[in-house]
Amino acid sequence: MQVTKFSGLIFALALTTAACGTRPTAEIDSAREALDRAASTAGQYAAESLKTAQDATAAMDAELAVQEAKWFKSYDRAKALAADARVASEKAVADGIASRERAEAAAAKAKAAAEARAKLMTTAVRVGGAIRNPVKVKDVAPEYPPVAKSARVGGVVQLQATIGPDGKVADAEVVKSVPLLDQAALDAVRQWEYKPTLVKGVPVPVIVNIAVNFKP
Repeated sequence: MQVTKFSGLIFALALTTAACGTRPTAEIDSAREALDRAASTAGQYAAESLKTAQDATAAMDAELAVQEAKWFKSYDRAKALAADARVASEKAVADGIASRERAEAAAAKAKAAAEARAKLMTTAVRVGGAIRNPVKVKDVAPEYPPVAKSARVGGVVQLQATIGPDGKVADAEVVKSVPLLDQAALDAVRQWEYKPTLVKGVPVPVIVNIAVNFKP
């Protein structure tokens, strides 16, 4: 009876050792295939997530190399690392798709805005004659850039702005520059709002010249 029990124990131990020593080929292949998908999807849009997946796969490969150099192999840890690598790669794929969709949406929005500004420019009328300067109803003071202030740089930035039919600044560009002050002037003016300009009772876009004065 004792011999039988001992033989059974030896047999169970042999089965366990064999199971641990079996290379988890399916899990490894799944992890590598997931990384290939991540590389083609996430490279441009989710580089950080892709790097995490690559590091996880490298950890799996390192553990495989360690076990394959041994006489008695145990692939339990390699199997767990393969699962981690697959999950990291799948996350990279999802992050890449989401990031790409956000980038495409932002590009489409920017394109639509640019087309709208271009259309406004073709129909905008210039101030002069019967077209009076629009009345500003919202003013935002420019923030004096610290580098310009410390260098005591001042002056007048001349802008040309297109005011939409709704009275909001649709576009603005510098026509006379003071390099350290241009962006601050643009940032402020783009937040200004005006009473809509009417021509025969209809709101129209109008082009105005604006001077933003910075005193050091």
